[in-house]
Amino acid sequence: MGFTFKWEVMLETFPLLLSGVKLTVVITLAGLFFGFIIGAVTGLMKLSRRLLLRKLGGAYVEAIRGTPLIVQVMFLYFGIPMATGLRIAPVTAGIIAIAVNSGAYIAEIVRGAVKSIEAGQTEAGRSIGLTQLQTMRYIIWPQAFRRMIPPLGNQFIISLKDTSLLVVIGVAELTRVGQEIIAVNFRAFEVWLTVGIVYLMMTLSIAKVLRMTEEHLENRTTR
Repeated sequence: MGFTFKWEVMLETFPLLLSGVKLTVVITLAGLFFGFIIGAVTGLMKLSRRLLLRKLGGAYVEAIRGTPLIVQVMFLYFGIPMATGLRIAPVTAGIIAIAVNSGAYIAEIVRGAVKSIEAGQTEAGRSIGLTQLQTMRYIIWPQAFRRMIPPLGNQFIISLKDTSLLVVIGVAELTRVGQEIIAVNFRAFEVWLTVGIVYLMMTLSIAKVLRMTEEHLENRTTR
């Protein structure tokens, strides 16, 4: 029996995926919010003059970047509860996993951006009486943050797509909703095509906002 493509299945599927889109965006935003905090702290640790802080920051980054996200998700959701007896809700586990995973990559973004600021900026801050912390806060960080925006935007896209891996712990994000629809109508081709188009729409929208932000910042610096 030959395959017959049905456009109406895609039209019916799209509205049903919206609940998954909402949860996908919530998990991504929450995960990246905490991931940025983790990454900023870890990135500055790797720039510290204290060897212990540099080693701890480096160990975290290497451990997370050296293991697959899906393994981290499974360890967090199945491994930790088995060892501690503390059960973690699927959505909470998803947010934590995205935060911890993205934090390692954001740490390198922060470290690279801060290091890219000329040493003379720090010397200028100290010469006018600012402490090291004040120099970082008022002089180095604002300049470094502008340079972080493009790679942070890329990390947003990566983390958004990575939420699809949370299907293994039953989080009802976009991919999971797609699976549930297929279990009912058995139209895998149309449903997965629609899911892919929805992901593409979201990532293209983020890329567009990112380009607009970069252009805005370039216009401000050239004035």
